[in-house]
Amino acid sequence: MLVFLRRSLFLCITLAYINPLAAAAQAVLADTANIWDFGGTGTLNFSQVSLTNWAAGGQNSLSVLGIATGYANYKHGKNTWNNSLDMTYGLVKLEGRRMQKSDDRLELNLKYGYRASKRWYYTAQVNLKTQLTPTYTITRDTLLSDFFAPAHILTSLGMDYKPNNKLSVFLSPFTGKFTVVSSQALADQGAFGVRAARKDVEGNPVPGTGEHFRKEFGGYVNVRYKNEIVQNVTLQSKLDLFTNYLRNPKNVDVAWENLVNFRVNKYIAASLFAHMIYDDDIKVSVDRNDDGKADGRGPRVQVKQTLGIGLSYNFK
Repeated sequence: MLVFLRRSLFLCITLAYINPLAAAAQAVLADTANIWDFGGTGTLNFSQVSLTNWAAGGQNSLSVLGIATGYANYKHGKNTWNNSLDMTYGLVKLEGRRMQKSDDRLELNLKYGYRASKRWYYTAQVNLKTQLTPTYTITRDTLLSDFFAPAHILTSLGMDYKPNNKLSVFLSPFTGKFTVVSSQALADQGAFGVRAARKDVEGNPVPGTGEHFRKEFGGYVNVRYKNEIVQNVTLQSKLDLFTNYLRNPKNVDVAWENLVNFRVNKYIAASLFAHMIYDDDIKVSVDRNDDGKADGRGPRVQVKQTLGIGLSYNFK
């Protein structure tokens, strides 16, 4: 009997200690699980035009556009770490022509913040924008761009204003902007703002002397907004503004992206994407005489727009 009482007392004391420890361990595990938030979206859009004996004319075509976004966000105490990866790739096939690339984009964004107040964070950010595959002219005899040709890299230190989960305004007075052109042919042309190949005494470019790297230092503003504006319609907007302190600081580089997702049901959605760029260092072919022929190169507003409907899936 005495042995039984001793064992019972020992068991009661053990449970008295174990229960709080178990509860504490469970709370720690739950808290750890809430530190990271993972998720993303995958969308595949299709478009087809098929004509048979169509008197009004036209052209058979087939296109496909894939959009993938992913994020991994960390939040614990005063520390936050936001990581996002966006990829877009599209192909189009017109009757009688080779398969052509219609869209190609890769963007990686890493941002660390340390809470300074309720809505402000000390922040360091790295942003990379490039593409996945080469881009050629329709005749495929001229290379226009390639992987890391160009690649735009921004490294920034500043303050991030986050009034809520929908809006982020990052202000950085200390930003390095680096442009990489890995293709020697494009570097020799001076594409995307790098220094072109030097010329010999006869004025001809010397192959292999174009620079692959361009660096700038200036101020940077990054605005990100995401919100369900009406039921099943989500708007994502990103605005980047950069000015170079060392050269023409009055000229501001602008990149503005807007993506509107229309969700029909769990697996079907439509998307509208618009992208505008202005960078006075990037020269494009221009028609100054309005005669339909390119007669020079200069900075211009660049606009890209895509619309698609297809399969979509969100994951958490």
